[in-house]
Amino acid sequence: EDESEEEPKLKYERLSNGVTEILQKDAASCMTVHEKFLALGTHYGKVYLLDVQGNITQKFDVSPVKINQISLDESGEHMGVCSEDGKVQVFGLYSAEEYHETFDCPIKIVAVHPQFVRSHFKQFVTGGKKLLLYERGWMNRWKPSVLHEGEGNIRNVKWRGHLIAWANNMGVKILDMISKQRITNVPRDDISLRPDMYPCSLCWKDNLTLIIGWGNSVKICSVKERHASEMRDLPNRYVEIVFQFETEFHISGLAPLCDQLVVLSYVKEISEKTEVECCARPRLDIVQPLPESCEEISSDALTVRGFQENECRDYHLEYSEGESLFYIISPRDVVVAKERDQDDHIDWLLEKKKYEEALMAAEISQKTIKKHKILDIGLAYINHLVEKGEYDLAARKCQKILGKNTDLWEFEVYKFKEIGQLKAISRYLPRRDPVLKPLIYEMVLHEFLESDYEGFATLIKEWPGDLYNNTIIVQAVVDHLKKDPQNRTLLRTLAELYTYDQRYGRALEIYLTLRHKDVFQLIHKHNLFSSIRDKIVLLMDFDAEKAVDMLLDNEDKISIDRVVEELENRPELQHVYLHKLFKRDHHKGQRYHEKQISLYAEYDRPNLLPFLRDSTHCPLEKALEICQQRNFVEETVYLLSRMGNSRSALKMIMEELHDVDKAIEFAKEQDDGELWEDLILYSIDKPPFITGLLNNIGTHVDPILLIHRIKEGMEIPNLRDSLVKILQDYNLQILLREGCKKILVADSLSLLKKMHRTQMKGVLVDEESICESCLSPILPSDAAKSFSVVVFHCRHMFHKECLPVSNTISPVQFCNICSAKHRGPGSAILEMKK
Repeated sequence: EDESEEEPKLKYERLSNGVTEILQKDAASCMTVHEKFLALGTHYGKVYLLDVQGNITQKFDVSPVKINQISLDESGEHMGVCSEDGKVQVFGLYSAEEYHETFDCPIKIVAVHPQFVRSHFKQFVTGGKKLLLYERGWMNRWKPSVLHEGEGNIRNVKWRGHLIAWANNMGVKILDMISKQRITNVPRDDISLRPDMYPCSLCWKDNLTLIIGWGNSVKICSVKERHASEMRDLPNRYVEIVFQFETEFHISGLAPLCDQLVVLSYVKEISEKTEVECCARPRLDIVQPLPESCEEISSDALTVRGFQENECRDYHLEYSEGESLFYIISPRDVVVAKERDQDDHIDWLLEKKKYEEALMAAEISQKTIKKHKILDIGLAYINHLVEKGEYDLAARKCQKILGKNTDLWEFEVYKFKEIGQLKAISRYLPRRDPVLKPLIYEMVLHEFLESDYEGFATLIKEWPGDLYNNTIIVQAVVDHLKKDPQNRTLLRTLAELYTYDQRYGRALEIYLTLRHKDVFQLIHKHNLFSSIRDKIVLLMDFDAEKAVDMLLDNEDKISIDRVVEELENRPELQHVYLHKLFKRDHHKGQRYHEKQISLYAEYDRPNLLPFLRDSTHCPLEKALEICQQRNFVEETVYLLSRMGNSRSALKMIMEELHDVDKAIEFAKEQDDGELWEDLILYSIDKPPFITGLLNNIGTHVDPILLIHRIKEGMEIPNLRDSLVKILQDYNLQILLREGCKKILVADSLSLLKKMHRTQMKGVLVDEESICESCLSPILPSDAAKSFSVVVFHCRHMFHKECLPVSNTISPVQFCNICSAKHRGPGSAILEMKK
């Protein structure tokens, strides 16, 4: 079938049981639907009450001829029936209330008041050549009144609330029962169609919305209140056509479905064999009304019994409000259409092999679906994917569908094994909650071991070791290694298996052989330092940096002496170890500092000078001997200066390196006048050296000393620039001194003013203040008594008589606590007398 086919909106089933029995001997002519039961009229004048399954609950022999219409009130307790022989009966289904009337013409329609059960609404209408209203009045007598006549036979009537809609040969009218006024006339569009062969279909969507279908025209009318200002002589209500459109085929019935319409259509087609027009299967369409057209939502052709012999008037569409049940009535069949539920939706998806969508729909609606189980749909989906050859996707879906069901997991694994696709499911096997039997995992591992070493290694790395029997797998790997002993993948995997089995020694041997990066992690994790005492060279050869870091971090487990001893025959590795040790701690490996001089000289000269500078334990004579042997000038210069032989060091810089800048820098570091003198003497006959000295010694040595010694007539490169620089440096020094002086004077003045302001502030003297000499309260207890107090700016206080008598002629007194001199911080005095 076409994969793009849209899912139908409705599902269909025949109304069977009693209906099948009735229609074998008789033919259906009309039917009315109530929420509690169905009422079916036949061509032989019978009326049957049926339950929703089609079982007969009651039977009425109304007439010997065709039943034209059955009408029920909203309660379902009263029924109106009319027949082709002019008989009209209105009676109670559960009471003795009954009314009979016989007319002299066929009565096509009857409609009882929706509230007929209530005493003041005992009304019904009939339609033949006239539309008559019957009302029960005084003495329970029925009084007829003509509502309409003169426009041919009344073909259809629908009563809703206070509104009656009817159709005659000319069109559709609506009567307001409250005002007893006719409020509209909707003429029929196609007057060429015989109204008896193509009857009008009427349907109230709600109390104010009428749906009219006639021929191939559909109109949706809305009853509205007229504004008081527009009334005049007009009815207080009017009708507006809100939607109007035409259909492809002639309409046999209409029913509302939310904001959509269900349309039963009578279809004729040209026979391919006879090329004659004949009756085709009727169609049930769902359409979305638009202002001037419609959009088809779905369309189904119905295979009803005897459709080849039926006319448009033989079909009827009735519906049950609130349940979305639609009944298609034909003479030989009654078909029920209902909205598809989620189970139907899943059925359709499975039929179309849309298993993914079916599974999703079942998960979303798992509380409401009744026919389907999520697991069954999932298993069908897996089987479908396997049949299509999508093994990886099928295996991936197992995780979600099988969940924690170990039996189903094991069943699927064996199924994948049968089709040779164990590898596909291996990645998705559960590893924790649930855990399958060890045999399952071993079976998968053996499959990989036979054909894919890399895949086998990946599984061993990813799977916890307790999923399978480790001994069995180890033996299998060992057997394969006999055939290919140098296979690095198998060796690495075997090391991992040994590690899980806690045979760390064997694992370490393999890792070292393979020079595997995990060797250090293995040593740390399982504390295998005792196993590597004799494997230090191997570790260093593999990754010297990591090995040294590990050894230094674990000195307590492998001593420095042991490492140095093991590396004795590999001095380049010995140097790497001792160098890192020295970087970490300058004193730990002091006994090897002498050895390190030779190692640095041989393997790492750039770090020799820093080592000599930082080490306080290396023998300088030995170092000097090695550096002189190898003609290491910079290192020799440093050692000579450190041993106090600065003049030899300077001489070497000048004679060996010929680097005046370095010589000047060396002289600056030593800060020795004799060195500067030697430097000047050496440079005096070398113009480039003189230029360097002029440019750099200005702040250390008076440039005049150098300038006076320059021979007359000597050409010195950039002399003018050097002299200008000397003068600029001198001016800069003068400016700096003057600037510093200004800052110093300003700061001194500011501090002096601040001190003066502070000393001029008042000093609090109260009862808690004491004399610093006699330690008694400074104020007398008798306030009337005269007293004299001396308060210094340092805040010390004395009774005047407690102060020592000054020996000097000057009247200024000093605080003998704060100052041991004649003048100090307490030089000023504040005297209080009373």
